[in-house]
Amino acid sequence: MIKSPHSCTLASAENTADLAQKIAGALCPGDCLLLEGPIGAGKTHFARHLIQSLQDIPEDVPSPTFTLVQTYEVPAGELWHADLYRLSSLDEVEELGLLAAFDTAITLVEWPDRLEEMAPQHALHLTFALDPDSEDARLLTLRWSDDRWQPLMEQVFS
Repeated sequence: MIKSPHSCTLASAENTADLAQKIAGALCPGDCLLLEGPIGAGKTHFARHLIQSLQDIPEDVPSPTFTLVQTYEVPAGELWHADLYRLSSLDEVEELGLLAAFDTAITLVEWPDRLEEMAPQHALHLTFALDPDSEDARLLTLRWSDDRWQPLMEQVFS
């Protein structure tokens, strides 16, 4: 049985995309993924492939760095992709409608440290890091406290 946290190496961008697709298939409204890591670690790449795998007809998925939030309609419901890097205050989180989306949509949040205490307790945390031994590889650590994630993690990493 996998216990939180779980770490793995994603040897290539394709491995990151494959993991995103595996996780995407199990998501439903109310699920939140908090994507952490430095610039260039693979957060947006992961999010892009997760979103596209949920779309009936995959479309361009731009980074929400400047818009802060992009929303998508997918068969499972509404999906919100937020990039909080440019967030200047916690008040903006409420103005964006993100708190309500945590309950009603699938949410992917890059730079979730900006949420501070507003981060959903039930979220799956994915921390991406650059691998000093390989330019293409990423180190990934997954953490969760909600038992809801355990079966998915066992399926993905078995």
